[in-house]
Amino acid sequence: MELLCARLIRSRRFCSTLLSTRLTPQSFPGSKAGGYALKTRLILSSKELPRLSCQRTANVIELYSSNSPCRGRLFSDKTLGTVFFPLRPRCPLPTQCGYQFHTSGPLRAIPVPLIWLVLKPLQKIVAVILGRSIRKWWAALPPNKRQLLREAAWRRRWHLVAAGSLFLLIFALFCLTHLDESPLTGRMRLLVFSRENYMELAGLTSKAYMEEYEERLLPQTDPRHQVVERLVSHLSERNKEIPEVSSVPWSVHVVQDPTRNAFVLPNGKVFVFTGMLDAVADVHQLTILLGHEMAHAIMGHAAEQASLSHMVDFLSLILLTTIWAVCPRDSLAVLGHWIQNKLVELMFSRPYSRKLESEADQVGLQLAAKACADVRAGPVFWQQIELSDKLSGEPTIPEWLSTHPSHRNRVTQLDRLVPKALELRESCACPALPATDPRAVFAKSVRLLLENAKRHEREGDTGTVNNKTQPGVLAAVLPTWLPAPAAAPPAMGLATMGPAAATPQALVSPSPIPCAGGGQTSSLDAQPCLTVVLDPPEASSC
Repeated sequence: MELLCARLIRSRRFCSTLLSTRLTPQSFPGSKAGGYALKTRLILSSKELPRLSCQRTANVIELYSSNSPCRGRLFSDKTLGTVFFPLRPRCPLPTQCGYQFHTSGPLRAIPVPLIWLVLKPLQKIVAVILGRSIRKWWAALPPNKRQLLREAAWRRRWHLVAAGSLFLLIFALFCLTHLDESPLTGRMRLLVFSRENYMELAGLTSKAYMEEYEERLLPQTDPRHQVVERLVSHLSERNKEIPEVSSVPWSVHVVQDPTRNAFVLPNGKVFVFTGMLDAVADVHQLTILLGHEMAHAIMGHAAEQASLSHMVDFLSLILLTTIWAVCPRDSLAVLGHWIQNKLVELMFSRPYSRKLESEADQVGLQLAAKACADVRAGPVFWQQIELSDKLSGEPTIPEWLSTHPSHRNRVTQLDRLVPKALELRESCACPALPATDPRAVFAKSVRLLLENAKRHEREGDTGTVNNKTQPGVLAAVLPTWLPAPAAAPPAMGLATMGPAAATPQALVSPSPIPCAGGGQTSSLDAQPCLTVVLDPPEASSC
């Protein structure tokens, strides 16, 4: 049995323990404490002493132990002096001492980007109220006071200039201390929100998307889901030497929706709509598309764009306050506020978004090249999208009004990047590509349709030609560097590669799909082009 010996001191306002140590019944020979004989004195080290807390209520002193698992009141009495009492034996589990402990779950902090998203509209409201209050305060001042304030401001103009310069200096130092090097490209960028913060926000966003698309998610046994899942797994495996790729658990979700859309969250959640599967002609185009979306997550473009938006919004609050303070009427202030928002979008947000999309095209093409995809299919995909939009009568938005580069500029950029991507693909010991370039095949197919449309126009046979298929529409999607075809195109024509016929079944249906190795396929189970991409015979990690 272990005993505790404590010397208690009590005053009018406090009590304290002067000495405390663990004792055994043999600590004091010939003495008794708590009914136990004490024979020998034993002093233990300070590390073995329990932490004691002494509380005084009225005339009663209570002694507590706050260190042991079996925490509780050890002593309570009105007397003073040295006290002895037995201690409960230490127990590894609280339940062995008769105590039941309830611990609440850990509280997680709200992600910083989520706080910014909530405060963003509130900041603008505060700026509007502040500017409007300044305007009304100024209007309520008598003319002589206004003149005095103007003269005082002019006398202290250099102080105001110094204050403004100090603010700009602090702002510049803040930006310089938050510069970060973009992975893979080495581009310097402003990053206010860290990747870890956006991982937490991505977890909340992915849960919201899963709830929204819960009833439209394709099962994992669906062939379309299996194709996308295999391609994502292959891309991550072939690029596993990139830390941002290997550290993310990639998972695939295919949504039954005709919208042409696909996106990847920073936490590796891949969402692909069936409408996007309708727009691809083969697995090479799908691999390049998935590489583009994965590049957004790898490069941390969401955090980068939010950082820029945060800094621009912070500076625009000053301008917004000034607008509401200077404009004589609320209607003019609302108009000025709207003009300010549009200028910020056109000068900062949308150009930067187009820049990030172009960078994702570049990095995505590199990821696909290391995955042994035919990178020449990248420009063809955007030519198909452009042709599909023109044939369906979709309105063309000028690039400077869009968040994405135009299809024509994307084709031009990818054509410029294809030679380097082919060199990277060759360095990864991938199988050789066929001599037939998919870009030339697509151009010949479109030129053939263009000639047919012109011939039908000359013959006046309009019953067999769709009135939307105008020669100018078809000619607009052809790159200028391609020569006119000398002969008819091979069997891989627009009917196979075009967006109208590029259905989800193009990956799994009996319709033939041209492959990088020159073969054709009739089913998912025996798909040569899928095998060439996923299982290159001599490919190794590069």
